[in-house]
Amino acid sequence: MATGREYQIYKDIALYLKLQYPNILYHFDPTGLNLSKTQSGMLKAIQGGRGWPDLFIAEPKMLGGVVIHSGLFIEVKAEGIKLFKKDGEPVDTHVAEQLECGKQLRAQGYQSAICVGWDECQRVIDQYLKP
Repeated sequence: MATGREYQIYKDIALYLKLQYPNILYHFDPTGLNLSKTQSGMLKAIQGGRGWPDLFIAEPKMLGGVVIHSGLFIEVKAEGIKLFKKDGEPVDTHVAEQLECGKQLRAQGYQSAICVGWDECQRVIDQYLKP
């Protein structure tokens, strides 16, 4: 579930995209929001799998007139969240699922990232969307 800090980053990203990239299509996955028990159950029943990223930016990345990525997926984490233990393993099963989903998305031609905090989200978005 998205913490209040993650949700604030979602809102900051949405505002940033609307102001800086007004013609870009994007979508946040509502799974992490504080939904009712009924809403959560309904959403879980129609999801395609676990570990799906929070944000999808539906804009192909071009290089020399060739599509190199079909879109950008971002898993948003609050500032200060740790993804890995000292031994390099994911901190928990949920992060492991998110890493695996990102790997599968990259294999399908998308760019995928896990970003910790607003600054990293903004950097990844700008690197992806700016020519």
